[in-house]
Amino acid sequence: KMKHRGDEIRLGGGKKRLQQQADQGKLTARERVSYLIDEDTDFFEFGLFTAYGQYEEHGGCPAAGVIIGLGYVSGRLCMIVANDATVKAGAWFPLTGKKNLRAQEIAMENRLPVIYLVDSAGIFLPMQDEIFADKEHFG
Repeated sequence: KMKHRGDEIRLGGGKKRLQQQADQGKLTARERVSYLIDEDTDFFEFGLFTAYGQYEEHGGCPAAGVIIGLGYVSGRLCMIVANDATVKAGAWFPLTGKKNLRAQEIAMENRLPVIYLVDSAGIFLPMQDEIFADKEHFG
């Protein structure tokens, strides 16, 4: 059941949005990460279930609209952060900010470079009053 839910979350904004990206000639966030990391290495994603079952009144926000994880780039382990434009055009929800901050914290603690693949509409306007970039609350 968890694998099935994970597969659904990995679809981001859904098959229709994925197709729209392809029609525009754009790579998805997951495709960009795949091309970025060294060949024959894995990407260790975490936070996949962030925002699971939340923000339903706004249509949901799979994985908080951002993919984060560890991967090797040119032989160096890096933290990779990629906005998923299939989820509300990559707009930030409150948990998107928390997930980004957590990625930065892990990177700092482990002295890892951070690579950002940005494709974002900015703050999700209906929730902008809940988003403020502080480490403890982000909102």
